[in-house]
Amino acid sequence: MRRGRAAAAAVVVLAVAAGSLALTRLGSGEEGDGGARNTGLPPATAPVERGDLRDSAQADGMLGYDRERKVNAGAAGTMTWTPRTGSTVRRNERLYEVDGRPVRLMYGSGPMYRTLKPGDKGRDVEQLERNLAELGYTGFTPDDEYTELTAAAVKRWQKSHDAKRTGKVGPQDIAFAAGKVRIKSVEAGAGEQAQPGAPVLVTTGSERVVTFRLDVAESQLAKAGTKVTVDLPDGTTAPGKVSAVGRTAEPGDDPQDDSPKVTLTVSFDKPDDVGGFDQSPVTVSLTGETRKDVLTVPVNALLALPGGGFGLQVVRGGTVREVKVELGMFAEGRVEVSGGGLREGTKVGVPKI
Repeated sequence: MRRGRAAAAAVVVLAVAAGSLALTRLGSGEEGDGGARNTGLPPATAPVERGDLRDSAQADGMLGYDRERKVNAGAAGTMTWTPRTGSTVRRNERLYEVDGRPVRLMYGSGPMYRTLKPGDKGRDVEQLERNLAELGYTGFTPDDEYTELTAAAVKRWQKSHDAKRTGKVGPQDIAFAAGKVRIKSVEAGAGEQAQPGAPVLVTTGSERVVTFRLDVAESQLAKAGTKVTVDLPDGTTAPGKVSAVGRTAEPGDDPQDDSPKVTLTVSFDKPDDVGGFDQSPVTVSLTGETRKDVLTVPVNALLALPGGGFGLQVVRGGTVREVKVELGMFAEGRVEVSGGGLREGTKVGVPKI
């Protein structure tokens, strides 16, 4: 993470220390380089501004695809057809073939682990029936019971693919996935032997996503739903939002930074518009909390007051006075302030750069 709230604490300490030293020396009446005595005015001023303050940060991420998983063979035999890497497979289309028998994709969250037949019950039955109904094979009620009516629909589905009409369906016929899949790699090519339970394909979801890691101390900035902008490899940008936040904190890859980090996933608002390589480095810009219509000053305008708290040097009509202020959010090199009779346009002292 390149910038965020964690950095704000360090920035304000350094800025206040430097600003207090510079402004205190000038206000003490010490002589400057030319030997002339100071007037007590700060070397420079900045106006109090009114507007929206956004808590933002940037992180390095990786553009890829969502939901990577392995597809294991449902039956033993020789691989006779495999899909092209990078292609997309949809409901009822071939995923692969073993001994000339296609294994087709159906949608569902559970695995296809047994041969279904009349009398069977379970979630896998309901998944199959809902797919058949979506494909137009009706005449039964989509539920968790495999009836003779289900078997009749299966036979019609088998006939449409010139397959043997058994009324039964198993892992050698279909495989479930959450939705359409993209072929990332082929683990067992045509002519190679497939074994039940051994991977034959690696698939992902078809939508582009970005993953990145964030310090646990900054994780409040990137909650699910946080809006982001992603700088893509081709120089364009794409809007999105944080769609998932990891539940486990782990050390980062940098040996110099052992602070715990969580992994976040970004989904794009228009994923079909995002192209590029399968894996590409990108930059993620996050916008967290926004404070609307607040007064802000540069962080280095703050003074550490002797009695505690923070203040500002208000410059008006050739005179200067210190006022105590309350601090709000830090972001974009500025800090939200209130109190001290401040108004938009009020001049406050800052160290000369």
